[in-house]
Amino acid sequence: MVDPNAYKQAKSNNFWHNMWKHRAHLLMALPAFLILLLFSYVPMTGLIMAFKKFNYADGIWKSPFNGIDNFKFLISSKDIFIRMTKNTFMYYLIFTILGTFLNVVVAIAIDQLAFKKLGKTLQSIMIVPIFISYAAVQFIVYALLSQESGLINQTFGTATRWYMEPKYWPMILTIVKMWNSVGYGSVLYMSVLAGIDQEQYEAAQIDGANKWQQICHITIPSLVPMITIMLLLSVGGIMRSDTGLFYQVTRNSGVLYDTTQVIDSYVLGQILKSSNFGFTAAATLFQSVVGTGLIIIANGVVRKLHPENALF
Repeated sequence: MVDPNAYKQAKSNNFWHNMWKHRAHLLMALPAFLILLLFSYVPMTGLIMAFKKFNYADGIWKSPFNGIDNFKFLISSKDIFIRMTKNTFMYYLIFTILGTFLNVVVAIAIDQLAFKKLGKTLQSIMIVPIFISYAAVQFIVYALLSQESGLINQTFGTATRWYMEPKYWPMILTIVKMWNSVGYGSVLYMSVLAGIDQEQYEAAQIDGANKWQQICHITIPSLVPMITIMLLLSVGGIMRSDTGLFYQVTRNSGVLYDTTQVIDSYVLGQILKSSNFGFTAAATLFQSVVGTGLIIIANGVVRKLHPENALF
């Protein structure tokens, strides 16, 4: 019979032995670990403000508890809450479905180019927009859409008041988002394509398969695991939106709120107006809880259908 104490001691010794053996790898991972700890986990202690009436005099820990009043305030205006929640879900679906489709299409198109140097050049050009801040993008959009001097109105001889018409903005924001993210998003899928065994394509050619058939039966199936993982990860952020896109590009125009206001932009507006950090924490906690629940459900569905593609 194995002595439990001896087993624990051996296990502990083995753990510290492996730690010392891989000390170089641990040292390399230390900066990333510290960043994750300091910027992702330590700030979570601030979620306690979701249940407090925060004031600067008392600080986070001494501010009085107010139960779920912050959550009540979040949903107190049903029309606003329903509108911004609906917009958040709508844009998530549009950006995720269309973005994933375009990412895959662009990745396959560049991968299939006969001139590989041209493909690398196009790839480099297409990832540039992701590095342009939305603070700068808003001026580009305004230059295009301004009623008086906008390029679109001048080109087509129209006088459309884009910043006064909410119906146009789902399309405008989708175009801006795709322009900003598709080039960068396709890089991940291109890395998967680079790892496909070329012998599969050669065998398909011998069997008489054309390019389209090779894409349908080799390329796309190879991308399915990565697409599944990316979709699962995106579900966790279903309640979050790109604040810069919805707050800055729209210039926070109240006239456009019907189609542009999402939870994050609403929260930012409330912070700037009232500095109610308890409410902000409540909204953040609400988003995180919903996102966590959805990602668990989505992962459970994937695990039932295709266990090999599940996250956990």
